[in-house]
Amino acid sequence: MSHDTSPMAGMAYQRIHRAPSRLQRWDPRPLANFCQISYINFMTTMNISLPDTLKAFVDQQVNMRGYGTSSEYVRELIRKDQDIQRLREMLLDGASSEATAPVDAIYFQDLRDRVTQRTRS
Repeated sequence: MSHDTSPMAGMAYQRIHRAPSRLQRWDPRPLANFCQISYINFMTTMNISLPDTLKAFVDQQVNMRGYGTSSEYVRELIRKDQDIQRLREMLLDGASSEATAPVDAIYFQDLRDRVTQRTRS
């Protein structure tokens, strides 16, 4: 286990344009002097060769979207791909499962009635 303030310092310099405006104005740099972050590094290194055009694209995405490094960008892409695969698996599971009662206006009215009844009790 190591103690290091670099994760907090890295946060300080990373653009957070996707965060709410009140957080965009917050400056975490002073915290780097007062707290130490303990973490265990469970990551391994992977080298990827890219043509210049793809490298330029990745660098552009890192700068425009506020990632600290190209590794953060690639990790997010991998996570999104994992989510897509999970969704695809769920859709295929649903498609291969047995048919249920039809979902029609009566079904939705019954659902509304049950919700209304629960909120009253």
